[in-house]
Amino acid sequence: MCRRILIGILIILILVAVGAAGSYYYYNQMLEPAAPEAANDYQVVDIPPGASTEFIAAILYDEGLIQNELAFRIYVHRHDLAQDFIAGQYNLSPSMTVEEIVEKIQTGDVYSETAWFTIPEGYTIKDMATRLDEEGLVEENRFLDIAAEPPAEVVAEFPFLEKIDGTDIDYLLEGYLFPDTYEIYTDTGAENIVMLMVRRTDRIINDEYRQRMEELELSLHEVMTLASLIEKEARADHERALIAGVIYNRLEAGQLLQIDATIQYILGETKEFLTYDDLEVESPYNTYQNEGLPPGPIAAPSEASIRAALYPEETEYYFYNYKYDDSGEHYFSRTYEEHLQNVRRAEENLD
Repeated sequence: MCRRILIGILIILILVAVGAAGSYYYYNQMLEPAAPEAANDYQVVDIPPGASTEFIAAILYDEGLIQNELAFRIYVHRHDLAQDFIAGQYNLSPSMTVEEIVEKIQTGDVYSETAWFTIPEGYTIKDMATRLDEEGLVEENRFLDIAAEPPAEVVAEFPFLEKIDGTDIDYLLEGYLFPDTYEIYTDTGAENIVMLMVRRTDRIINDEYRQRMEELELSLHEVMTLASLIEKEARADHERALIAGVIYNRLEAGQLLQIDATIQYILGETKEFLTYDDLEVESPYNTYQNEGLPPGPIAAPSEASIRAALYPEETEYYFYNYKYDDSGEHYFSRTYEEHLQNVRRAEENLD
């Protein structure tokens, strides 16, 4: 009799153990992804403030993100996480485990919508402000204010800004917001966008470029100003270094640069043909009236133009003028007489 009782108890214990093992196995299975194959299937789920574990479990189950509500609740209570959930919108996938989903909601890894924007090479600060405002990313005047007088934290991160003489400059950051394609959160704000773009410029100016500046005895501001002139004048990539060489030659000879792009910068518009009145406009940026470089950059230069400013082509040319033949190229001249001949050639191309 006792033997039968012991056998019965043993059988019950075995069944309980098997049942427990089976339940534990089933519980762990329920913590696995609801749809492992849906790796790219994400959806935004809203977890409201003050939501209970049971309510969150129901939301996730209804959205097909977990296999079992009870398993989710047990997992949360076992790890004492019920008080750690943070309300917000979360980007979740049914290919995520319960552990991964819980970690996101626990750490507040909320979903933020992103946007892309592109700043073309040769854009001015005003061009950038207009484009970013049209895309709904910044308020135009706020962006212009920051570019004119960068906040202290921007200047602190980029000490080279302190070395710029801003007396005749409307926008201290002109030329320093690198033209590129960026991805940002839609609520990033003008100040952070500016910081992001200046950081990109700071990364472009690598150790090689800084060493080259020392060899040329040029400041970063002078290089960026040169690069912006090259950016606006060169229409064919292969002419950048040659145009740079002409600018260097004229500077060394003490000749006026007479760069049309500086007049267009003053006027705030791109005119194919400038008038004599345009050339007489009073401004420190007028390279038809003032010797040397303008006070600062006139646009955002590409890395190709920065490199051309640092590695100009050695040349005997002192003049260039646009061909007007759809090639994007220029005629280059050694003397003023040759230049006048090339001007006539360009006029014939126009005809």
